Amino acid sequence: MPNYRRVRVPGGTYFFTVNLLERHRRLLVEHIDVLRLAFAEARAARPFFVVAAVVLPDHLHCVWTLPPGDADNATRWRHIKTAFARALPPAERRSPRRVAKGERGVWQRRYWEHLIRDERDLAAHVDYVHFNPVKHGHAACAAAWPYSSVHRYVARGDLAADWGVAGEAAGDGGERGAHGR
Repeated sequence: MPNYRRVRVPGGTYFFTVNLLERHRRLLVEHIDVLRLAFAEARAARPFFVVAAVVLPDHLHCVWTLPPGDADNATRWRHIKTAFARALPPAERRSPRRVAKGERGVWQRRYWEHLIRDERDLAAHVDYVHFNPVKHGHAACAAAWPYSSVHRYVARGDLAADWGVAGEAAGDGGERGAHGR
C-alpha cells in the first residue's frame, strides 16, 4: 500500500489538483454556485487566501496560502468536498466500499498537493492554473474561461486580456503525470 506523505508548512502556499471521481461528468461547472458556496463556507470556518484558482468541468486547480501557524489543508478540502457533495442530489454510481462507508461517489478520495518553494515556483503554478482551460481545449485564451481567477489578474493589470492564447506554453507547474513528478 502506498505511503502518502504530505508536507506540512504552517502558513505555506500550496498548489492543488482535485478531481471528480467520474471524470466524464461536468458537475463542477454545472453546479458552480454550489462549489463557490462550499469554498466560502470552508474559508469562513478555516481561513485561507486563494492566490489563483480555475474550475474545469471535472477537476479544479488552486494555489492558496494558509494563515501563519496553520498547516491544515486536509480539513479545508474535506469541508469543501463534503459541502459540495451534500448539496447535490445523489445520482452518481457508488462502489460497495463507498456505500459501506457512507461515502458519496462525487470526488476522488485523494488530491494532488505541491508545496510552493519560491517566487519562481509560484509564478509557474499560477500560470499553469490560468492556462489550464486552454490546455484542455475549453477556451482559446485564458480570459475566455469564466471560472478562473485570471480575471482578477487581468483587472489588476498583472496580465493582458489576451494572455494565454492556445499554442503558447504557460508555466511548468501542474498535474503530476504531465511533468514526471
